[in-house]
Amino acid sequence: MARGTYLGEFEHIVLLSVLRLGEGAHGAMIRAEIEEVTGRSPAIGAVHATLERLERKRLISSWMGEPTAQRGGKAKRHFKIEAAGTAALRDTRATMERLHAGLSLRNSLT
Repeated sequence: MARGTYLGEFEHIVLLSVLRLGEGAHGAMIRAEIEEVTGRSPAIGAVHATLERLERKRLISSWMGEPTAQRGGKAKRHFKIEAAGTAALRDTRATMERLHAGLSLRNSLT
């Protein structure tokens, strides 16, 4: 994995959630996806901070949508995964598979 593309656990979860939701995912949707799939209830601020970090790493990109009446005329920031994000997920998965290869977790827990 190239320097600077290492994914921390929560970055990995957020990036996978963006991928699962597809183009146009936004903070609240991403938070709800994480909660539904993992059972974790992350603070929305933690989700947004992670999205900003992933964007600085150029793993995702964002744009502002149209203002909506439901949000009092405020626009949502939408996110999509970039090719570098897909590559980072692929690299992280391969690394984890290599680390797990040949291990029997059943035997090591006793």
